[in-house]
Amino acid sequence: MPPYPPGAAPGYGPGAPRGPWAYDPWAMRPVPAQHDSRPGKGRLVAGAVLLALLAGGIGGGVGAYLERDGALGRHVRLPQAPAEQTARAPGSVAAIAARALPGVVTIHVRGGGDQGTGTGFVLDGQGRILTNNHVVEPAGSDGEISVTFSSGQTAKATVAGRDAGYDLAVIKVSGVSGLTPLPLGNSDSVRVGDAVIAIGAPYDLAGTVTTGIISAKGRPITAGGQKQDGSDVSYVDALQTDAPINPGNSGGPLMDSEGRVIGINSAIRSAGDSSEPGGGQGGSIGLGFAIPVNQARRVAEELINTGHAGHPVIGVTLDMAYAGDGARVNAKGPDGPPVVPGGPGDKAGLVPGDVIRKVDGVPVHSGQELIVKIRSHRPGERLGLTVEHDGRERAVEVTLGSADTR
Repeated sequence: MPPYPPGAAPGYGPGAPRGPWAYDPWAMRPVPAQHDSRPGKGRLVAGAVLLALLAGGIGGGVGAYLERDGALGRHVRLPQAPAEQTARAPGSVAAIAARALPGVVTIHVRGGGDQGTGTGFVLDGQGRILTNNHVVEPAGSDGEISVTFSSGQTAKATVAGRDAGYDLAVIKVSGVSGLTPLPLGNSDSVRVGDAVIAIGAPYDLAGTVTTGIISAKGRPITAGGQKQDGSDVSYVDALQTDAPINPGNSGGPLMDSEGRVIGINSAIRSAGDSSEPGGGQGGSIGLGFAIPVNQARRVAEELINTGHAGHPVIGVTLDMAYAGDGARVNAKGPDGPPVVPGGPGDKAGLVPGDVIRKVDGVPVHSGQELIVKIRSHRPGERLGLTVEHDGRERAVEVTLGSADTR
């Protein structure tokens, strides 16, 4: 039988007829194929097949491991530290945030075709929550206020009391258990440079935590003023902070390094020069303002106990257009006497045209600043005023009266 070229012997090759010839690549000649009929040969072949399969499986596993770990140059595994459950130091930002977040809520308000988002924090176990008046104001008398806790639980809220002049409101939820009231600090203890933490829902991003410092104290700011008589203008002797706060942070807590509330975030100065509550739609440029907690605590107590807050007054009308230094008492009242007969100012000896330059030794530069200073006190407290009239200064003492804002 003639020889076959390599790879073309019968029985070797796809579709080739089987025959008695096999190709020997070493001898380069046809070699008769033989069948080994010795006993045990089948078992040896089966064993060889099993060994081959086992070796193939092991080799495949090793290959996969080498490929996964990058030994073949296809994938890379970078070193990484293991997950840690280490507790943070009690005074750290992480630890303070963990304790405070359950007591901070996001507030959604709808009413009168308007809606908005703000922040608040739990005052007590009875479900009372403190926030800004401008946060809940859109609800009006028939709108809807809903509160979302950090756990995701939601509840409807009602207004217990609110005051536009202080830009504060207390709302109340019912049927909610496990409340976490936040501890109140003392804003009189705050110093410029103190570290602070702000928590809120800027642009509805609930549970946002930012940090900064107290940049200044006693910043006189005003906001509101939508009513023609100006009765809804809020006057705040504010804490200034560079902790980033944005629209939606309003009503949230400004906390000290001990995790105590020292202020209520209420306004920002944005790149668009907006100083209204929430700062319009401008972003933070590091100029945020918070109502000091001492003032907020007093107002909150009055709102809870009576539903309204009294405003301290000295019983005079001011010339808000006066461009000189200080706060000038009107020479004549537009709708009445510039000094209310029998009022605190009258009893202290104030007269029309007086220019009030200092309150308890602290200079005031405008009528707005004087109102802010007065609003930071309680009705019944006594203040020392430095007054100038016709170039002559004198000192007077006034006992603050109260104006009912209902």
